[in-house]
Amino acid sequence: MPHQGEILQEAIKNSGISITRIVEELGITRPTIYRKFKEDSLDYAFVKRVGEIIGHDFSNDFTSLQQTVLPFVAPSVTIQPSVNVTQRTSSLQSSDSDPVKQLMALQTKYIALLEAYNELLMKVYGPK
Repeated sequence: MPHQGEILQEAIKNSGISITRIVEELGITRPTIYRKFKEDSLDYAFVKRVGEIIGHDFSNDFTSLQQTVLPFVAPSVTIQPSVNVTQRTSSLQSSDSDPVKQLMALQTKYIALLEAYNELLMKVYGPK
């Protein structure tokens, strides 16, 4: 059974839309999306955004078994990719006591921070 990253990769391949266009619209790098293709579970907001870009509904692609085994849930925090890094430093003050949602929110923030760091490195040390 393919994992979520493989399902995402196959849907993108079948859409005919280039990886370059997708990463530009997502505001991420090519290596980031290729890492996503290798992940067993993906963030709901990320998959939904890719689905919007390629015109694909992923809700039918993930079986109920995968959704219970793999945490394909909506995070309680969304981060805009075009926001400055200094604006992303809000603390996790969720009154929600669900640890899975809190973990997903932290994961989303961590990934956004890593991508912002990568973009900064590319600006400073990237090709000139």
